[in-house]
Amino acid sequence: MWLATPVRFTVNALVAVACFFLAGGVMAGGNKGKKVDISFHIETEASDNPKMIFPHEVMGKQRFFRRIPEVSSIDYVAFSPFPSDDQASYGVILQLKDNARRRLAAVTQISSGKWLACKAFGRIVDGVLVEDPVDDGVVVVWKGLSIEEIGQLDEALPRIGEKKK
Repeated sequence: MWLATPVRFTVNALVAVACFFLAGGVMAGGNKGKKVDISFHIETEASDNPKMIFPHEVMGKQRFFRRIPEVSSIDYVAFSPFPSDDQASYGVILQLKDNARRRLAAVTQISSGKWLACKAFGRIVDGVLVEDPVDDGVVVVWKGLSIEEIGQLDEALPRIGEKKK
């Protein structure tokens, strides 16, 4: 019976400390910039773990891509938008951090002949067939972004050549 009080106190104290840290994290979350929701996913085999892949039709053929992106929102340093060739949407050039540049170079080195799909703001907007390693630290989304999404990118990232916000 004498152990019940210290154990209860310990559990209550842990809950109080956890709530303190969680509340601090929630409040700090409001200070972060907008998320850049653009990621690149490499093609994989249909036989891979079904929870780790997603299907998408490319040029009339069902292909499978890794759910975990090779490059994602945390990997970008700056961007530059441009009107796409379809005249109905925009594309962007995304400049990568150095570690992301090396990671993408390694993946594309071993993925010749596979597709690299671009998922932007919740939908597949573009893709490219990997022929050579992408090692220059730049990835391009050729089409599929709206002017509103370009505005979200402006809130989150500097333009290429500008100073950090």
